[in-house]
Amino acid sequence: MMITAVKSIAERLPSSPRRLWAVAFAILFALSASWSLATPIGGSPDEPAHLIRAGAVARGQVNGEEVMTPHTVGGIKGYWAESGVVLPRIYEDVAETHSCYAFKSWQSADCAPALKQRSGTAEVTTSAGRYHPAYYFAVGWPSLLLPGKTAFYLMRLISAAICSALVASAVVTAAEWRRRSLGLLGVVAAATPMSLFMFGVVNPSGPEIAAGILVWSAAVALSMNPDPQLLSRRVARLGIGAIVLISIRPLGLIWFSGAVFFALLLARRDTLGSILRHRATWAWGALTAVTAVVALVWSSTHPDHSTISAPSNLTPLSAARQTFDNGLLYMKQMIGYFGWLDAEPPAATLLLWCGVAIVLVLLALCYARLRDTLAVLGVLIGIVVIPLVAQATQAREVGMIWQGRYLLPFAVGLPIVCAAICHERLPRGGFSWRRLMVLCSAALALADFAAFVWALRRMTVGTGGSFFISPAHWAPPFVGWQPCVLLYGVAVVALGLLVAMSDRKETDRQQDESSSAGTSGDGADDGSTPLAAVRAEA
Repeated sequence: MMITAVKSIAERLPSSPRRLWAVAFAILFALSASWSLATPIGGSPDEPAHLIRAGAVARGQVNGEEVMTPHTVGGIKGYWAESGVVLPRIYEDVAETHSCYAFKSWQSADCAPALKQRSGTAEVTTSAGRYHPAYYFAVGWPSLLLPGKTAFYLMRLISAAICSALVASAVVTAAEWRRRSLGLLGVVAAATPMSLFMFGVVNPSGPEIAAGILVWSAAVALSMNPDPQLLSRRVARLGIGAIVLISIRPLGLIWFSGAVFFALLLARRDTLGSILRHRATWAWGALTAVTAVVALVWSSTHPDHSTISAPSNLTPLSAARQTFDNGLLYMKQMIGYFGWLDAEPPAATLLLWCGVAIVLVLLALCYARLRDTLAVLGVLIGIVVIPLVAQATQAREVGMIWQGRYLLPFAVGLPIVCAAICHERLPRGGFSWRRLMVLCSAALALADFAAFVWALRRMTVGTGGSFFISPAHWAPPFVGWQPCVLLYGVAVVALGLLVAMSDRKETDRQQDESSSAGTSGDGADDGSTPLAAVRAEA
């Protein structure tokens, strides 16, 4: 039924952006919620700390008492500056519920003690105590209404809904291009399995990645497809994405600036002036500036006092060299590395996802103009250089803590930029675009589904358990593992169809026009399309 609905919606995209947003939101929320159910509470990176932070902020404990806690990261000992807060005793259990299986991929999650509501309160600590409270307030309020682990799962679903709403807006932005399937493919390729995994748990990385997808989509659309009728809504989407991105952490200012800079490289000569002359630009710019000031003030007044005993051989050069050597690992982590970064994705996921990304990059570079090429190469260089600089400058203070997901708010721009260049520069005729979109969307759907099943298998039976997840030692609560797999499978197929079928009506119309005109169907521009206008301008 969902697949039939997606086919119908795909043929009516131009006249119903609200319906498209609703369908995209439903599909993305189904994918994210599946991860919410298929991951044990505390079974994702640093989630216990973020759950405690969310519960504390919801109870008005925005600032806790600083506590120095001994900790070891990558074999380097030190002290983490954590915040002590007073919460119901179940949060005391959350802090340890993952300890029996985290970093032990062979161990299923059934060893974790059951989370039960207990009377009284306890003092617990969180390493997320200095983070901006906006996200935690948005997801933490269910802990005031519901008891036990039910509240934690609802907190996850709220986070999934926020992320799905942001990416659904990016989907609508991509669908406003003439060849919608290319724009949609860029957004779907940006929403890697790791992104969806983070959408479904309580972690600010989720909305940070989702906001990055929206910022890149809106910024590129504003620069390369400056339709005056769509300018206000695209500026609004860019502003919303920027506010969320910057509110998560001050590093969002760098991600936002990078997206805008590379988007402007793709712009026509008169685009920036037309955007700056619009009132909406100044209104959203002011809101973004206020958000940035608040975020910077919060960051400066809540510094990280953590310390480590850095060995003498941990120099900036050695940190950069080690980071460079870990490049393949970080790439895997951006596509999908689940649990506590202890569950690799299957080889099929890595090969298919990288294959689609490489196709987009090579096609874009084949037809790119000079500034297009600089934008693509600039993003690629940034993906390599940013971790090197970050680790080289901070390793002695915080250790070698970099993870691939930290870069995703920036890296998601690569498929989006390449898809936009392909849309604008590649000739319309002489190539089986619809077949390419079907193959790419099918590859991403298969890779996504394989990653989900693989991660679920790690939690239910461990990596050494049954390939067919039976018998399951641990099962997602409320529904079991079979409905989760079914829901994810249907949703991922629907998302693939949304990409593959979005241009069907336009393609059929062009073929009919070519046949009636007695042409060979080469699809040459007649000067009336937006693409022809761009070429004429250039």
